[in-house]
Amino acid sequence: MTDKTASVGPGNGTGKTATRALVVGAIGVVFGDIGTSPLYTLQEAFSGPHGMPPEPFNILGVLSLILWTLVIVVAVKYITLIMRADNKGEGGVMAMMALAQRATRDHPSTRKLVALAAVLGAALFFGDGVITPSITTLSAIEGLQVAAPALSHWVVWVAVAVLLGVFWFQKNGTGRVGSVFGPVMCLWFVCIGLIGAYNIVQHPLILRAANPWYAVNFFIHHGSGGFLVLGAVVLCVTGAEALYADMGHFGRNPVKIAWYAFVMPGLFLNYLGQGALLLHHPEAASNPFFLAVPKWGLYPMIALATAAAVIASQAVISGTFSITRQAIQLGFLPRMPVVHTSEAEAGQIYLPWINRILLIMVLLVVIGFGSSLALAGAYGIAVTGSMTIDTVLFLIVAWRMWKWSPALVGLLGLALLIVDLSFFGANTLKILDGGWFPLVLAIAVFTVLTTWRRGRALVLRQLKHGGLALEPFIANIAEHPPTRVEGTAIFLVSDPDAVPHALLHNLKHNKVLHKRNVILTVDTLETPYADPDERIQLEDLGHDFHRLTLRFGFAEDPNVPEAIHACGKAGLDVKMMDTTFFLSRETIVATNRPGMALWRDKLFAYLARNALPATAFFSIPGNRLIELGAQVEI
Repeated sequence: MTDKTASVGPGNGTGKTATRALVVGAIGVVFGDIGTSPLYTLQEAFSGPHGMPPEPFNILGVLSLILWTLVIVVAVKYITLIMRADNKGEGGVMAMMALAQRATRDHPSTRKLVALAAVLGAALFFGDGVITPSITTLSAIEGLQVAAPALSHWVVWVAVAVLLGVFWFQKNGTGRVGSVFGPVMCLWFVCIGLIGAYNIVQHPLILRAANPWYAVNFFIHHGSGGFLVLGAVVLCVTGAEALYADMGHFGRNPVKIAWYAFVMPGLFLNYLGQGALLLHHPEAASNPFFLAVPKWGLYPMIALATAAAVIASQAVISGTFSITRQAIQLGFLPRMPVVHTSEAEAGQIYLPWINRILLIMVLLVVIGFGSSLALAGAYGIAVTGSMTIDTVLFLIVAWRMWKWSPALVGLLGLALLIVDLSFFGANTLKILDGGWFPLVLAIAVFTVLTTWRRGRALVLRQLKHGGLALEPFIANIAEHPPTRVEGTAIFLVSDPDAVPHALLHNLKHNKVLHKRNVILTVDTLETPYADPDERIQLEDLGHDFHRLTLRFGFAEDPNVPEAIHACGKAGLDVKMMDTTFFLSRETIVATNRPGMALWRDKLFAYLARNALPATAFFSIPGNRLIELGAQVEI
């Protein structure tokens, strides 16, 4: 396992300082989402469409469910188990997919199912990327309704203004304010913990909720009604799936330390404090978080909650950028511009297209739903779906890659899936209350991802069907040599065994062949970063033809000229000033041929037209490029 603190020696003062910095950073980025869940969880449990009456028995039962959900889902499932499944230090559903696919290499049908599950998980995560900024910002600013009820009609528009600022700032990157995120969230957890303790001291009876029997008794007494409240309880772990996705930025140990030493105590104290308030003031169920705050601290807490909401939004937006880049590299999305916002941290990126789409969707959600209570119905189904997929992929990795006992995997899977599917089932009952929105959004994203993947496969099949085998072609060239010109020609292709169309065009129309010809293929690995010894694979085909394969990890930016420059050590010394890159650019024509429905063909053609050119994506200089068109019918 790769860990950010692995190079830090024990007892090393610098190492301890670095670890502390990573812990603070993890508090700011990893736990931003889950840290703001107290703003709306108990409010939804007692005031939502399926809310329970705020009676002592219900308060103790629901609180017990919340506390033990945090323990089981976050502490046990994610921090103890799933974070073990890192892909060279990287986490997230796409990284887990790559691990699971490696583990099922000998089972093609299982690999396909793993890919579909991961794509669905990524689609659900995109829905989370839309709803999290909306609900956290709205719930933070709704404190104005408690402090000054006359300002209630301004809540939505203040939230819109804050969110416009959040998305506008994305182009500057998180690097400039990253050092602020941690201290602000540390202050947040200290404050919500102190507020909770203040209320607990007044009504210490609430500490009984730590006994899991209250959760069990709650279900025994309420039956199906107790099941319905799980749709609200699960809101306390929103952001848990992002915890795994952000692991690569900080390492497992700092995340673990941050949770047990700082985040978990703050959350426990605050939830218990809200419960203590409700025991003696059931009417506070309309907004137990802000009503638990002393009046003198209400406005500062609204400001701090808004800052925490912005940080939580920033974290999930950045996570969406990261997963989108992984999807591009793994071939599930067309190439699009990726802007690096930090010279020091490769993971800090900005995708303008995704940022615009998220902004539009978030604004529509805030204005359309209008309140955090209405949005809580939409929140949950995407989170529980993602968490269930994480569990299934983890079980595959544990069984097939780590060789855990099938009995152990079965028992563990049964326990985890009972929890995940219970939460998911409870949230399906909220579909009519807003849960339809993340499902529709996930289906749309899933359709785009699978259409691009399938469309690329069809294009490659068509190109291969009409292509010539490379090695017989080289033998024929040797027998009937054309005119050769000085320099090196590099042909960027997807099929390294076929003659590049650009080479055939050049030979047919210009009647010449370069002195040296390189057939170049760029592969994306199922690991985040390629090792130095697997980056380059060079094969001499004879007669000054070479087959070159460059491999990059799914978290890397493929810089082709830089990698080619390193080929000198492998025996291919390329001078860039004497080199010309040839690229075939396909124009997709949608037809009624078998493969995909016509509407998906048209969607794929649209995506292909708007994809970033390969030259820009692979950092190929435009003044060294000749691009030749090819029409492909699918």
